[in-house]
Amino acid sequence: MRTLAITAVLTFALDQASKWLIVQWLDLINRHQIDVWPPFLQFRMAWNTGINFGLLSTNQWVLIGIALAISAWVLWWIWRERPGRLAQISAGLLVGGALGNVIDRIIYGAVADFLNMSCCGVENPFAFNVADIAIFAGAIGLVLFTGKTPPKRRKTP
Repeated sequence: MRTLAITAVLTFALDQASKWLIVQWLDLINRHQIDVWPPFLQFRMAWNTGINFGLLSTNQWVLIGIALAISAWVLWWIWRERPGRLAQISAGLLVGGALGNVIDRIIYGAVADFLNMSCCGVENPFAFNVADIAIFAGAIGLVLFTGKTPPKRRKTP
């Protein structure tokens, strides 16, 4: 569980620091767009009142409750199952990212998204943030690194 806690704290801190740096310090909140490496990477201010890509926009307190309930369930599940290190890192990514977006909803009333990536003539209209990356990577990691019990090792004489 220590690995999960460290990963969650680092993920949360990285998410909040990146949002402060980009949104506040670089003033993306007023500039709306900063070309970093056009057309591949831009900082584009977007306020997400829903889940992913603005889906299921609803009362922010409902979404906060859902995020906290999922985080609590993941923590309980990992504590009960005691999976390996990679599963704990995955859970930490998911929980840290979810809590980072919860703080945004409390402070701003929406999640601050700013990363926009496009490539190869296809323009992506959506933006995301570090927490979104962590949640996605954590969920994939939990699928890949849990549910399987490792084979027992034989003791060799």
